[in-house]
Amino acid sequence: MKVLISQSNYIPWKGYFDNIAACDCYVVYDDMQYTKRDWRNRNYIKTEQGLKWLSIPVEVSGKYFQQINETKISDKNWNSSHWSQIESAYKKAPYFKEFGPWIKELYMNANFAYLTEINTFFLTEFCQFLGIQTKFRDSREFQLPEGKTEKLLSICKELNTNEYFTGPAARNYMDESLFEKEKIKIQYFDYSGYKEYSQLHGSFEHGVSIIDLIMNTGTDSKNYLKFEL
Repeated sequence: MKVLISQSNYIPWKGYFDNIAACDCYVVYDDMQYTKRDWRNRNYIKTEQGLKWLSIPVEVSGKYFQQINETKISDKNWNSSHWSQIESAYKKAPYFKEFGPWIKELYMNANFAYLTEINTFFLTEFCQFLGIQTKFRDSREFQLPEGKTEKLLSICKELNTNEYFTGPAARNYMDESLFEKEKIKIQYFDYSGYKEYSQLHGSFEHGVSIIDLIMNTGTDSKNYLKFEL
């Protein structure tokens, strides 16, 4: 069993979907702290004026710890605004006519109260488009102990994991020895070596939303992932 445990991101880049595709199970780890100016509620698209953030307005309480999955949306019209900006940026893209209506429909149906619900909705829809069949789970399904590494390890043990997948930044906080004791192998993702594709609006940018890849390559999108589907 190969497992990814990660906070949800809003319309993330292709590398995020590679992470999901590499695993049998993806645990949405959103009972962690919501962080401002992060990928949880925003991502980049390319426009004629350069890279542009699409940010979902959210309510941030004054308390010290606010979980991602308890973070509410503060503007019910955010989805119409985001779609308008996507349409403006990609209306000349090769696959806008074919897939623009589908992505528009996703946005019009993304009328959820919580950020986690929105992120999971887009993640599952784009995974289906890419042919990724990884099973989704919610971290709230598990009883988690104290400690950053201990929480991750507890989920892995409950899922009978033998390989735990994570991003390279996890090296800075994770106690690898706890996984070694349980004979669970840690796999760190390598984000180098992605192929470029024909892209609108100037020099090539890898770190933009998956929407950019879909609008520019259509059903060939999965061929620009590193994991073979």
